[in-house]
Amino acid sequence: MNDRPLQSSRRVALGAMAGLTAAFALGTPAARAAAGTAYVMGYFTESPNGDGADYGLHLAVSADSLQWTPLNQNKPVVTPTGGTGGLRDPFVLRRQDGTFVVLATDLKGTDWSLQSQYIHVWDSADLRSFSGYRRLKLHDMATHSWAPEAYWDAGRGQYGIIYSAVDSSGHNVIMVNYTSDFVTASAAQVFFDPGYDVIDGDLAVGVGGVNYLYFKKDQTLVGARSTSLDPGSFTVFSTPVAHGGTEAPILIKAQSTGTWFLWGDTYTPNGVFYAWQSADLASGTWTAVDQRLYTQPLNSKHAGIQPITTTEYANLLAKWGAPAWNRLKSYNYPARYVRHSNYVGRIDEYPFDPYTDSQWTLVPGLADTAGISFRSVNYPTRYLRHSGYQMALDVNDGTTTFAQDATFYRTAGLADTSWSSFRSYNQPDRYLRHADFVLRIDPISTSTDKADATFSVGS
Repeated sequence: MNDRPLQSSRRVALGAMAGLTAAFALGTPAARAAAGTAYVMGYFTESPNGDGADYGLHLAVSADSLQWTPLNQNKPVVTPTGGTGGLRDPFVLRRQDGTFVVLATDLKGTDWSLQSQYIHVWDSADLRSFSGYRRLKLHDMATHSWAPEAYWDAGRGQYGIIYSAVDSSGHNVIMVNYTSDFVTASAAQVFFDPGYDVIDGDLAVGVGGVNYLYFKKDQTLVGARSTSLDPGSFTVFSTPVAHGGTEAPILIKAQSTGTWFLWGDTYTPNGVFYAWQSADLASGTWTAVDQRLYTQPLNSKHAGIQPITTTEYANLLAKWGAPAWNRLKSYNYPARYVRHSNYVGRIDEYPFDPYTDSQWTLVPGLADTAGISFRSVNYPTRYLRHSGYQMALDVNDGTTTFAQDATFYRTAGLADTSWSSFRSYNQPDRYLRHADFVLRIDPISTSTDKADATFSVGS
């Protein structure tokens, strides 16, 4: 949910770092969080002018929790049929029996004044099919039920569902209902109310005997903690973090290093994921993570992440398929992606519309199939080619010159060998690079040149 009054909720977030534990998927059996697991993300999509908006459940997978592959061509895998007919803030939880449940806000679009006492719910054995769609009523108040999450409360032997609603205090608080089956739920209680407006609660349970609750306060992410999961037991303790207007916190622990990560979603600009890290969750202090280390699914908003097995990862890819297109991220400006604008090749800061300007089909090279050519997704008769060393999006005229100008050899990244660089076919001493954010081909010598000529290829 975009830059709204705090009485709104859009827990957008991204995932984990490598070796992610089940901190996000509260109540997950320990075996499910073993080293070597993969990850699934549930999200919805929006873009600046609405070109990329879709309020169904989208899924992406990751082998390392950093680089995400959207499934089903970044289209929804299931869409609500009741209520508003759309969702925001999906949350995927693995239940105690190993199956999944999906919860989501019942809201299509950005009408923050809409009242709804219900949330969307689906059951799924494997996230390849969804059944039992229903809306679960949580309360009778004249307010909303935003950003539902669920966790396993071992002491109660039930799941808790937390969400944001305006109660008799007149401001948003974090509410809780208890359930055994996500079909019926107990009466709503106030879970957390520090005396001011709060939304987007996210829990990490049982960390050194302490439970941590992160939430949005104003435009920042703030933490509270308690040795109990009892409603009313949490107290604020952390230093706020933000990158512009920020909401939708997610706490993740890297199992391999013990490092904690806090993800947040911004709405200035809308829909960019940022992450912070800390060696000690109890410290309540965070430092920013380099954007080079992670790439969110295109146009993704308010995500939820769940550890899955490598077999489940493979099965999801087999069912839904990986994208037929790619995006290229700049190494030294990782907020920027290769795109065309008025048929000129350049790198611009995400998000932008038309977002399809940044989607490319990497096809066998027009002049040499051992190379590659960049074909535009939204102008499929046009390719990136150099002319006078400048990169433009031109229609393939079938000539040998065009084919050569539009062909590149992909090499190990000049600034980072885990990334990629692209050497011109017919100007082999020159590489694709950006200069003042405009794409061209140049000889490469300095460290700045190398950084300008290095990109990651993802989705």
